Amino acid sequence: MVRLPVEVLVVPTLLTAQLAQKATTTIPIIIAGAGSLANTAPSLAQPGGNITGFSGLNPELSTKRLELLTQVVPGLTRVAVIRGLFPATLELEALEVAARALGVQLQRLQARNPTEIDQAVAAAVREGAGALMVFADGGSFFPHRAQLADLTLTHQLPSILNGREFVEAGGLMSYVPSPSDRGQRIAAYVDKLLNGAKPGDLPIEQPTKFEFIINLKTAEALGLTISPSLLFQATEIIR
Repeated sequence: MVRLPVEVLVVPTLLTAQLAQKATTTIPIIIAGAGSLANTAPSLAQPGGNITGFSGLNPELSTKRLELLTQVVPGLTRVAVIRGLFPATLELEALEVAARALGVQLQRLQARNPTEIDQAVAAAVREGAGALMVFADGGSFFPHRAQLADLTLTHQLPSILNGREFVEAGGLMSYVPSPSDRGQRIAAYVDKLLNGAKPGDLPIEQPTKFEFIINLKTAEALGLTISPSLLFQATEIIR
């Protein structure tokens, strides 16, 4: 007879999963979209232990974001990249390779609170960045999405940010794993775990479907014209 777990924990970030794991090493934990989960697990196919989940960052995703910025900003040569709590090492390395191929120089910055966000954007402007990319990073930037959007508009910095809420706040673009697709996949994992599967045997999955949102009001405020081909790729346009 299979013994079923009494509960499954679904947590939003790697940090919350690590805190939960300090309290239990037996209850299955699903991370909904950790930025650096794929970098820290011993194996993507069999992560082991009581944690599994879905990675919100991968090298291809970061490269795509940079490509989108170069398509939107004519003659873009320098992009400021802001990250928060976690290093996202693999993604940054892939981004450097893509940047060299595209003829773009990256300016790496870090920010963990409103003051540091102000300082990071000021440094980007001071060093002549033509656009801004913000890494999805454990949700650390979500409470400051309005601040980020306001700063990019004030300093005329086209931006690619981390989800619908950032674009609704005034950011230019967002390109992220599809939240609805991720929700369905999380539900499938919960079902498997409640039917006896071991979390350490469930692979850490990379995103396969994406949400691309463009804010045309912001584009107009920045003096940018979005090409019809790029608008066609968008899953949502905010007018």
